[in-house]
Amino acid sequence: MTRLSVNINKIATLRNSRGGDNPNVVRTALDCERFGAQGITVHPRPDERHIRYQDVLELKEVVTTEFNIEGNPTEKKFVELVLKTQPAQVTLVPDALGAITSNAGWDTIAHRDRLTDLVQTFKSAGIRVSVFVDPIEAMVEGAKICGADRVELYTEPYAAEYFDNREAAVASYVRAANVAKEVGLGLNAGHDLSLDNLRFLKQQIPHLDEVSIGHALICDALYYGLENTIQMYLRELE
Repeated sequence: MTRLSVNINKIATLRNSRGGDNPNVVRTALDCERFGAQGITVHPRPDERHIRYQDVLELKEVVTTEFNIEGNPTEKKFVELVLKTQPAQVTLVPDALGAITSNAGWDTIAHRDRLTDLVQTFKSAGIRVSVFVDPIEAMVEGAKICGADRVELYTEPYAAEYFDNREAAVASYVRAANVAKEVGLGLNAGHDLSLDNLRFLKQQIPHLDEVSIGHALICDALYYGLENTIQMYLRELE
């Protein structure tokens, strides 16, 4: 079964746009779980423009499904936050300061030493480690050498090319996924996955462990309602 982890960053973005506490991030996370989501994902950034560090601490106290914290581990504050909250999973993402959203995976060869140290730090604390990578076989193999438990495939290129030629768009992901399976890595995927393209990805990569979806899911919830939307995404993963 492929698990659905809902990224609630956009809920925090909406809240922060007006100040106050509406919508409430914790309540939304609990609702997502109640409506069937099997995980909650957050991606705190140093400027706290959406999820705040305090949100992460509060969510840790109430989330009962899988809690996944994404972020750039070169930020000391991020590493300290993860070690303090001890989520089920940390996803290491090399997003630059000020980036609107994540836009590339790690070069697991060039950054091998740094990633190896970080992976060991988190695994020593009992936290599963996933490394965000492009669908390149060598990058997947590099993540394994670094000691990671999983890789998360960066799926924005797949989403961008999906409507032009979905078979071509998914080809590199299938190859990368097969390498992950061969070397014993778990497999996640995320970025720009939607009701349009999710089912085909799942069909082509049946051993996918988890997808993390935020932007498209929250946008769909404006039209379909949050409960119905989560159920729609779960059906795409069946």
